[in-house]
Amino acid sequence: MSQPSVGQLILCGIPAPELDPATAKILREIQPGGFIIFTRNIKSATQLRQLLDDLRALSQIEPIITIDQEGGRVSRLREIGHEPPNAQQLREKGDIALIQEHGKLTGQLLRLFGFNLNLCPVLDISTDDSADNSLRGRCYGTAVKQTITFAGAFNDALRSQGILSCGKHFPGYSAAAVDPHWEMPSIQRTRQELEAFELKPYSELLQNLDSIMTCHAFYPSLEEGRLPASLSKRVIDGLLRREMGYTGMIMTDDLDMGAILNSFGLEDALHLALEAGNDLLMICHQLHHLQQAASILERQPHALLERAQASIARFKSDIAPPAVFDETEFTAINERIWELRLATLGEECARQRSAEDGKRSPVEVY
Repeated sequence: MSQPSVGQLILCGIPAPELDPATAKILREIQPGGFIIFTRNIKSATQLRQLLDDLRALSQIEPIITIDQEGGRVSRLREIGHEPPNAQQLREKGDIALIQEHGKLTGQLLRLFGFNLNLCPVLDISTDDSADNSLRGRCYGTAVKQTITFAGAFNDALRSQGILSCGKHFPGYSAAAVDPHWEMPSIQRTRQELEAFELKPYSELLQNLDSIMTCHAFYPSLEEGRLPASLSKRVIDGLLRREMGYTGMIMTDDLDMGAILNSFGLEDALHLALEAGNDLLMICHQLHHLQQAASILERQPHALLERAQASIARFKSDIAPPAVFDETEFTAINERIWELRLATLGEECARQRSAEDGKRSPVEVY
């Protein structure tokens, strides 16, 4: 068997709801390991399934096909169906059965469209629900135990439907004062504070997380140089792999985010991310950089490439095949999502998106 392409280390976005010939040509050449879907890629239920089938058809190795389907404003599929309640709304309701139903329905919906990974659950702990740090509405808890219980319930229910999970954003944006989509937060927590708070959900749920996403924030107590966690060997290889013992796939958050673009070029970002211990490198919006990224990765040390390729292959061995698509089944699941929304929010609130969730952000958060 031939050696997998370095493209297997790339998780990329695509520009439109259909694959134009130029995009398809690049993807066939690079053979990315996976694809991430955004609202820009979604027009209808049948169109979405066709797009995912097309992505599979051009892939020589079964691809990771993922999405951020959390609930609330981070619900890409609300373009074609009902918007599920967000994590904060579910935690405030306090009914774990509703959280389990949310995970189960999310898994069924994603499997129907042909996804195999959901970039959930968020394991950040909310210290301020109004903070402008990208986490608004997305946290399952304001305390460690609550986060573990509720996020863990969602995670288990999601996985029970054949969709793999991703804990994010390691080590945690809880104390971030700024949004990493625009600039890099500096987290002024001691190592002892991190162990008692942000790291606890990961420690408790580690064995049930199929993958973990690293975040673009600087932790002076963990990293001596001014590197974000996503590019830090001390944080990923040292803390997450060696100290905490995580053996699953590790991916970066989007390397197109301001926290990275403002400080690092593409070559440095890819090299540092791989050297730090990440396996899958996310490039969401700049498809024109795909060929350059592959060329940069081909120049990386062979041992680093082999390690990442082996980790991705192990992850892919757990991928479940997509369900047979049925528009009637989609309608039935969508109706149950509406019932979940009603049960969580009550009829008056369910019939209108909140002012916060109803707004389109200038960027799509993940």
